[in-house]
Amino acid sequence: MPENPDRSSGNQRSRTVAIVLSWLRDLVVSVAIAIVLIVFVYQPVKVEGTSMMPALEDQERIFVNKFVYRLGLSPIRRGDLVVFRFPGDPNKSYIKRVIGLPGEVVAIERGVVLINGKPLHEDYVPRQFRDWQDMPPVTVEPDTYFVLGDHRNSSNDSRNWGLVPRRNIYGKAVFVYWPLDRFGALR
Repeated sequence: MPENPDRSSGNQRSRTVAIVLSWLRDLVVSVAIAIVLIVFVYQPVKVEGTSMMPALEDQERIFVNKFVYRLGLSPIRRGDLVVFRFPGDPNKSYIKRVIGLPGEVVAIERGVVLINGKPLHEDYVPRQFRDWQDMPPVTVEPDTYFVLGDHRNSSNDSRNWGLVPRRNIYGKAVFVYWPLDRFGALR
């Protein structure tokens, strides 16, 4: 017995509607997950300026993990690339490398950073980016950090405006996603 053409086309329409609704559901769920990740965990950020070269270059796009410090999943460590509200103007965000931790004494002699009197090994700062100036010892107060740019001779950092309060630090730079030739994890 032949199939009723109206019934066959109705079934086809029902299947098409079900497939479209399934795709829309998946799209809405994916967008919701992306929004939650961006708002609470990872934030895309554009690097502006050259103070963090060669680790980060002007106009690069990176992801900042906003979750890692907020929930105490990881302490702020020396060498971390942190994003923070600038102490002089909380409407501006800066990215710098953590050099001095609370309770430490940071000094600079002929461009060499000293932590509690011992030289800090900084293979991320190329010789041509070093600033050969001295800086007298600074004691890093509780709940603050001493931060420097990797491009020392063109960085506005703790040498100029002081320590960064812990409450100003809202993320850790973790990944470059643009340009593609620089794609990968940050160190």
